[in-house]
Amino acid sequence: MAGGNHSSVTEFVLLGFTDLQELLFGIFLLMYITVLVGNLGMIVLIRTNSQLQVPMYFFLSHLSFLDVCCSSSTVPKLLSGLLAERNVISFNGCITQFFFFVVLGTTEAVLLAVMAYDRYVAIHEPLHYLVAMPRGVCVQLVVGSYAAGSLNALVHTVGLLRLSFCGPNLINHFYCEMPPLLLLSCSDTRLNKVVMVICVGFIITISVLAIVVSYTCILLTIWSIRSAEGRHKAFSTCTSHLMAVALFYGSAAFLYFHPFSRYTDDQGKTASIFYTMVTPMLNPFIYSLRNKEVRSTLRRAMNKVFCGYSHRSRSNQTKAGITCHGGVSRRNKADT
Repeated sequence: MAGGNHSSVTEFVLLGFTDLQELLFGIFLLMYITVLVGNLGMIVLIRTNSQLQVPMYFFLSHLSFLDVCCSSSTVPKLLSGLLAERNVISFNGCITQFFFFVVLGTTEAVLLAVMAYDRYVAIHEPLHYLVAMPRGVCVQLVVGSYAAGSLNALVHTVGLLRLSFCGPNLINHFYCEMPPLLLLSCSDTRLNKVVMVICVGFIITISVLAIVVSYTCILLTIWSIRSAEGRHKAFSTCTSHLMAVALFYGSAAFLYFHPFSRYTDDQGKTASIFYTMVTPMLNPFIYSLRNKEVRSTLRRAMNKVFCGYSHRSRSNQTKAGITCHGGVSRRNKADT
C-alpha cells in the first residue's frame, strides 16, 4: 500500500460540532460576515485611497485577502454542515480543501515576517522608505510568500495522496486537516508526520526568526531616538503587527505542535476556530483601531458617504418641492 493510493473511501463525513448546532450556526455566521465585511472593507479602503499607497498597506491588503480566503475555504462547509443531517465531502474535495488551506496558512505566516521587515525599514530609514521598498520589491516579496505556501502545500498534498484510506471515513473535525486525516489512514503515516513537523517547524522557525531579528533591530533603532515622544510614535506603528503575529502564531503553534499521542479532537477544533475565524475577524479591527492613518482615512470615507447621502436627500426634497424647517415640512411657495 505504501507504493500508492489504493483507497476504498470515496468520501468523508465531517462530524464538526454535534451540540447546540442552531446556536453555533448563528455565532459562526455572524463571525464569518464580520470577517468578510472587515477584511474586504480594508482592501477597498487601501486600494481606493492615495494616502495608503505605501508598502505597509500593500502588504496589509494581501493579509486581508488571505484572511478572507482562509475563512472561506472552511467556514461555508462548516455552516452547511450545521444545518445538514450529514455533512459529506468527496475525497477529491477534501484533498482540494486541504491544499488551499495549507497554501493560505503558509503564505500568511511568511507574509507576517515580510511585514516585520517592512516595519524595520520604515523605522530605520524613514526618509528613504519608499526608495528601499519600491513597488517591484514589494510584489516580489508577496509572490515569494505565495510560492512558499504553494510549495509547502504541494509537499503535504502529495504525501496524503500516497496514503490509503480503507475506512472508517468519519472525520471528527469541521474541515479536512492533516492530523485527523492521518488518524484515518490505514497506511504507515510516520513519514507524513515527520515531513509535517519538519516543514511546519522550518517555516515557523524561519518566519519567527525573521520577525525577532527585525524587531530587535527596531528596538535598537527606537532606543537611539532621543525624545520619548519620538520613541512612542515609532513603536506605536508596530503594535498592531505584533498583536496580529501573536494571534496567528499562537493558534498555529497550538494546532500543529501537539504530539500526535496527545492530540484530541476537541483541542483541534477549538484551535482551528481561533485560527480560521477569530484571528481573521480581529485583524481588521487591530489594524484600524491601532493605526492613525487607517482611522483617519476610514473617518473621511464614512463622512463622504454620509455627506453624499445627505446631499442626495436634500436634492430629492428640493425636487419634490419640500423643505424642512424646524422639523416641519413646508411646500415651496410655487406650489401655493
